Amino acid sequence: MNSKKYSHKKPVKLEKGGELAGVEIAYHTYGKLNEKKDNVVWVCHALTANADVFDWWKGLFGENDLFNPREHFIVCANILGSHYGTTNPLSVDPATGEPYYLTFPEFTTRDMATLHQILADHLEIDDISVLIGGSLGGQQAMEWSLAQPDRIDRLILIATNAFHSPWGIAFNESQRLALAADPTFRLADPDAGKAGLKAARSIALLSYRNYNTYGISQQEVSSEKTDDFKASSYQNYQGEKLVKRFNAHSYWYLTKAMDSHNIARGRGLPEDVLKRIQARTLVIGITSDLLFPPAEQEFLARHISEASYVEIDSFYGHDGFLIETEILTKEIGNFLKSTAYGSQVVALHKIA
Repeated sequence: MNSKKYSHKKPVKLEKGGELAGVEIAYHTYGKLNEKKDNVVWVCHALTANADVFDWWKGLFGENDLFNPREHFIVCANILGSHYGTTNPLSVDPATGEPYYLTFPEFTTRDMATLHQILADHLEIDDISVLIGGSLGGQQAMEWSLAQPDRIDRLILIATNAFHSPWGIAFNESQRLALAADPTFRLADPDAGKAGLKAARSIALLSYRNYNTYGISQQEVSSEKTDDFKASSYQNYQGEKLVKRFNAHSYWYLTKAMDSHNIARGRGLPEDVLKRIQARTLVIGITSDLLFPPAEQEFLARHISEASYVEIDSFYGHDGFLIETEILTKEIGNFLKSTAYGSQVVALHKIA
């Protein structure tokens, strides 16, 4: 594994206006680029993950997993606005010499995809053999596939959508309300908004799992309890975990970016826009996903020309895309075999 950082010399223009100067992109690579340069697997990570995909997607990415460094040259770049090394609200604004905090310019999933393209150019990678992402990562992968359709050979989209739903936006707005309710949030301080971030994470968890998940995993042994419930402790614990490793400012901007995701913006009807994706595509939905219901993935598979659709069962709801690595290995492995030669996708479950 190599952990690196690329400093881009030219200002990056943003979709919503303005630009960022001195952009840095933190990234990890695993394995080596082969002579043909056709073994690249590029990972777009989700909301609060980082560039070390071997750490957070174990079972799918690893020394002995489907995506391994012996066969593949794996790249995972930390996304714009994230806490883990790429330019973000805690970075220093070259114009002021002080951290941006809430003066950081708003950005979109298209801007995130732009940084992936910039890094790929820097690494002199012209062809992406496999581009994969789940959730917000899938939104980025879609935007990249639309911006540079000739560059992406195979595309894997998991638990994601063509445009963020009102339901998803409402969850994100509720989290931002929690952030804004913290009286420290607007302070120019890297530790600002911690209480709000803890509450925001608690809200988010309700969308990542579901009623049945909590009903079993947080069930009480005794019927005599009137307080200190397991579910309460779990929410607090998960909130505190995020506070220890992330910052409220990045969380604010990243949820805004997720809300911005809409492939139709400035392009036409989403059904027609999806047809512009040339990559041979596998779309994976999760039956118990409340945040990105399977209907959203079915829509993608129905309108991407070279697409197949697989739906997996999971106890874990939306988080299943990170946890169900055994079934993901099987389905993605089948897809990779079916697309190893020729240009046609062998339909696994094609949506009519």
